[in-house]
Amino acid sequence: MNLNMTLIGQSIAMLVFVWFCMKFIWPPIMDAIEERQTQIADGLAAAERGQQSLGKAQIEAEEIIGGARKQATSIVDQAHTWANELTSQGKAKGVEERERQLAAARAELEQETNRVRDELRSQVAIIAVTAAEKILQREIDNKAHKKILSNLAAQL
Repeated sequence: MNLNMTLIGQSIAMLVFVWFCMKFIWPPIMDAIEERQTQIADGLAAAERGQQSLGKAQIEAEEIIGGARKQATSIVDQAHTWANELTSQGKAKGVEERERQLAAARAELEQETNRVRDELRSQVAIIAVTAAEKILQREIDNKAHKKILSNLAAQL
C-alpha cells in the first residue's frame, strides 16, 4: 500500500504544483509572450510601412531629381541663349566700331591728301615762279632754256 499512497501523494503534489503554476506563473509568462508577439507584429507592420514609405520617398526623389534636371536644362539653355545674344551684340558693336574707325581713317586720309596736294601745288608754283625768274634773268637762249626746263622737271 505504500506504493499506492506514494503514488497518490505524488499525484496530489503534482496537481497542486500544476494548479499553482497555472494560477501564478503561467499568466505572467503568457502575458510576456503575448506582449512580445504584439511587439514583433508591430515591428513587422512598422517595417512594412517603412518599406512603403521608402518606395514613396524614392518615387518622390526621382520626381524631384527629374524636375531639377529639367530646371537645370532650362537654365543651361537660357545661359546659352544669353551668351549667344551677348556674342551677337559684341559682334555688332565691333562692326559698328570698325566702320566708325574706317570712316575716321578715310576722313583723315582725305584731309592729309588734300593738305599734301595743297602743299605740292604751292611748291610747284614756287618752283615755276623760280624757274620763270631764272629764265627771265638769263638771256633767252634755247640751250639755256632747255637746261632750266630739264632741271625744273628733275625737281618735280
